[in-house]
Amino acid sequence: MAESGILVNCVVEGIVDEVVLRRLFASAGAKTGSVYGKNGKPHLLQKLRGYNQAAQHGRWLVLVDLNGDADCAPPFRVRHLPDPARHMCFRVAVRAVEAWLLADMEEFAAFFGVAGSTIPQRPEQLENPKETVVQLARKSRRKDVREHLPPRLGSGRKVGPLYTSYLSEFAAQHWRPGMAARRSDSLRRCRQRLSELLGSPP
Repeated sequence: MAESGILVNCVVEGIVDEVVLRRLFASAGAKTGSVYGKNGKPHLLQKLRGYNQAAQHGRWLVLVDLNGDADCAPPFRVRHLPDPARHMCFRVAVRAVEAWLLADMEEFAAFFGVAGSTIPQRPEQLENPKETVVQLARKSRRKDVREHLPPRLGSGRKVGPLYTSYLSEFAAQHWRPGMAARRSDSLRRCRQRLSELLGSPP
């Protein structure tokens, strides 16, 4: 697909989210502009209105995880950004961007060395997709995945030391947004809004 000359500035919670967005843009024949945030959700939401003001003069896409902050995405978006600018695309991953990655079941199973039958068919219904990824990794056929994705015993952490690296590699090189969108409505809507944003007049 030919790449569009349109640039969209992006804001994300963390590194994996950035890689996911870059993959989304590539699948849409576009590329991101500057990527801001990467310092967690509270920090992002504090600056959201400023990003919205900037979207009066250029295209912006902001991606956050829903987590447990609301029952569904629409009221969350309205609460935090009731009046989005014309070129602001504020999207929410239900319930986390890991659900979008899990939604490409075949590639996820192949890359992480897990049985496809163990991957949830409806990842957006998971209360904690990140924890699901960790639990799947514990059953991987790959020793490196078993050792580095789950947290080390007694570490007090929720994920292992190479969790971000492995998910970033998967998202960048193996994940198929189009296939994943068939099992993830919030991803499907994000792809649709991105297409509209890229096609909108300046």
